Amino acid sequence: MPVGLLQIRGLSKVFVLHNIAERRVVALDGVDIDVPEGEHVALAGDSGAGKSTLLRCVYRTCVPTSGSIRFGGIELTSLSDSQMADLREVHIGYVSQFLRAEPRRGVVDVVARSGMRGGLDPEAASEAAGDALRRVGITEPLWDTYPSLLSGGEKQRVGLAAAIVRAPKLLLLDEPVASLDPANRESVLDLIASLRERGVTVLSVFHDTGAIARLADRVVLLRSGRIVEQGPAEHILPLLAAVPA
Repeated sequence: MPVGLLQIRGLSKVFVLHNIAERRVVALDGVDIDVPEGEHVALAGDSGAGKSTLLRCVYRTCVPTSGSIRFGGIELTSLSDSQMADLREVHIGYVSQFLRAEPRRGVVDVVARSGMRGGLDPEAASEAAGDALRRVGITEPLWDTYPSLLSGGEKQRVGLAAAIVRAPKLLLLDEPVASLDPANRESVLDLIASLRERGVTVLSVFHDTGAIARLADRVVLLRSGRIVEQGPAEHILPLLAAVPA
């Protein structure tokens, strides 16, 4: 296997519930994953297996308890908050079920600003924003609309447009089609599949096994914060029902 663009070693995350007698919840327990450049790796497992926590640890909106996360040779766990923010703006994209954006900026401005943070000049960012919005099915009459007025599925597609407007090296996807109707789901899955041609490496979470089978080069199956198995989708997806609760 090629050297990973993303290398995770011994990753652990323990949450302490201070309001419930200091109860400790182990979300990740010694996870090792390599994601080679250009590969799409999907995380699978039951709710609570640690999939979304792993993505947030890579993006550093969740601080690991222990372990190493290396991205392009850079140890992410040792970066300052400002250094990590700079890295995210250019090289690491993140799409979740929920769009977080300034409420009084129009949709096209939200996406264009993402492009400018990634190094595009204002004119190029505006053009790239329009192209990205069209590709996710957001029509021009909605471009000046505030994100807070959009439906859940529209917000999700705007979040994807903002993440791909500058083709990051690594894209983290947390249920990116969860709120979409069938037609928009298909167009977004086509778009995610096309990212391979742009050299984008993807680490994703889908509850939709059809999406995993369609997109993923490799599937990592998690249970209770540990890796149970990993391999091609056709080998791993049948195991999902067999993993005990």
